[in-house]
Amino acid sequence: MKRWRREAFYFAVAAATCLLYSPFSLGNAKITASINIAVASNFIAPMRKLVEHYQRNSNTIIKLSIGSSGSLHAQIANGAPFQLFFSADQEKPKALIESGIAARDSKITYAIGKLRLWTTQANADPLDMLVSGSFSKMALANPSVAPYGEAADSVLKSLSLREKYINRRVIGQNIAQTFLYVESGNADLGFISASQDIGTLGSVWDVPSELYKPIKQDAVLINNRKHQKQAQEFLRFIGSEQAKSVIVESGYSTLDNQ
Repeated sequence: MKRWRREAFYFAVAAATCLLYSPFSLGNAKITASINIAVASNFIAPMRKLVEHYQRNSNTIIKLSIGSSGSLHAQIANGAPFQLFFSADQEKPKALIESGIAARDSKITYAIGKLRLWTTQANADPLDMLVSGSFSKMALANPSVAPYGEAADSVLKSLSLREKYINRRVIGQNIAQTFLYVESGNADLGFISASQDIGTLGSVWDVPSELYKPIKQDAVLINNRKHQKQAQEFLRFIGSEQAKSVIVESGYSTLDNQ
């Protein structure tokens, strides 16, 4: 398959399975490049804020494709034309580095995620609901492809509840879909990212960090793509104090703010 056809095919796949998002217009500014970034679903809200901040002083157009880390990793491994990959774990960026697809010296830990158990019921105790079994359905992201789902699965195992509730699970393909299951009432409670905005809706249990492995989220630069310089510049921006402030305000920790 010719390169342009292959790239067109992968963007069609991304549009069908993720959300392709080009957030901001640069008005009359001269566009110097366009870069495509694969972003884990849990990080989309802060990423939109980060792109907005960055594009105030840049002529680079940034397009975001959103999905589970597993699905995005598979697309990149099969040639999808992304310049950067922001995963919700460390394993998938590491695998891309080891296979030569991503640049070894580009890897950064941009955020450390936190897990919550959420119900839309007001004045409820989600932990008590979980332990007592006073719910019909519980949502979590697919542990096979979504790091937050893997963390939720670890919590259930730590509480000796994993097998007990195996038939009450509603599985989302990513953390965004899991959130929607709870919000819509298709699940009575669910494990979500602390960064997801629930406003004043319902009740939460902030899961103690000792019940699951730290959700360290890494980003990498993909080799042999167009506009590598612009992608590297955006990755450097993510390590800036301005970007870290946005990330922390969005419900994450960073390596120097744990």
